[in-house]
Amino acid sequence: MKTLLRLFIIFLIVAAVAVFWVWREAQDFLGTPAGKPGEQVIFDVAPGAHLNKIAEELAQRGLITNARNFVLLARWKKQENRLQAGRFALEGGWKPEQVLEALVNGKPVLQRVTVPEGLTWWQTGRLLENEGLVRFEDFREAVTDPAFLRHYGIPFATAEGFLMPDTYLLKPPDPSAEAAGGETAAAAAKAQARAVAGRMIDNFWRKAAPLWPEGAGREGVAARPPVPELQKWVTLASIVEKETGIPEERARVAGVYENRLGRGMLLQADPTVIYGLGPSFDGNLRRSQLDDAANPYNTYQRPGLPPGPIASFGTAALGAAIRPEQHGFLYFVAKTDGGEHQFSATLQEHNRAVHEYLRQRRAARRGTP
Repeated sequence: MKTLLRLFIIFLIVAAVAVFWVWREAQDFLGTPAGKPGEQVIFDVAPGAHLNKIAEELAQRGLITNARNFVLLARWKKQENRLQAGRFALEGGWKPEQVLEALVNGKPVLQRVTVPEGLTWWQTGRLLENEGLVRFEDFREAVTDPAFLRHYGIPFATAEGFLMPDTYLLKPPDPSAEAAGGETAAAAAKAQARAVAGRMIDNFWRKAAPLWPEGAGREGVAARPPVPELQKWVTLASIVEKETGIPEERARVAGVYENRLGRGMLLQADPTVIYGLGPSFDGNLRRSQLDDAANPYNTYQRPGLPPGPIASFGTAALGAAIRPEQHGFLYFVAKTDGGEHQFSATLQEHNRAVHEYLRQRRAARRGTP
């Protein structure tokens, strides 16, 4: 009995020492800044970054003393999934709880946002609005403003196609301007939308510059082709972007449309019709919509290219539009949903390929080979 009592006392002592040790370590961690007061450190949090990785990078940058303890702190406060993405100005003299608070509730100095290929201008506007970077109506006003478009050298009615897909670090709206309300807040919001749209358009011109054919630049305007070529290339690039996500096919798809244009054939591109239907398109393209000649983007009814680009596109699609593959194909159809395409030189070959695609699609729905 005495032995059990002795063991129990030893256990209590060990447990007390362990608790005291954990308490002291926690107090030391929570009360000890990792760096010098007033020392500013710019710190990036990537979208979707795991808490463990963020903590390790904070420790490496000298912003916390212990990555494991920072993870435990975030979990204890139930904030492990609330850290924002963006670029933050952190202080080396901050304690761990201040660092965590800044990453959860602070305003990023620059906010990271990724705009993927294939979005329309209104989809881009909604994405930026959801990220808290612009108000959609201000963005719409900017990308459809004739003066804004002239300033950036865009020869269309909107900035469609020139809002370069990329990952951006953008300055969030000024909270002091938002707090002011009234005309001050409205003017600041409009300026913010124009600044964001302008940044994306500048990025387009910068990335497109190496792609223009030699000698295509106009005198006095560096690395910008004449308007007719520019209109053709960016419009065709947007169609290529929507038609295939397979890198090896982009130049071949561009070649199909180049061949059709050369022969005076209708382009018959579904994505152009869908674009003309606007944000109200429900995902189901109907025969009546393909037959609607009132849609200016209906390339089943109207000859030539549509009035302008139908989406943002990457440099690969633009390169394909500028230098399409030389071949004799006039048609293409998907081999499988979302997969590669079968290219054909004659309508008879194309009809066989369509029949095969439909057969495989029906078989896939039935679950048979």
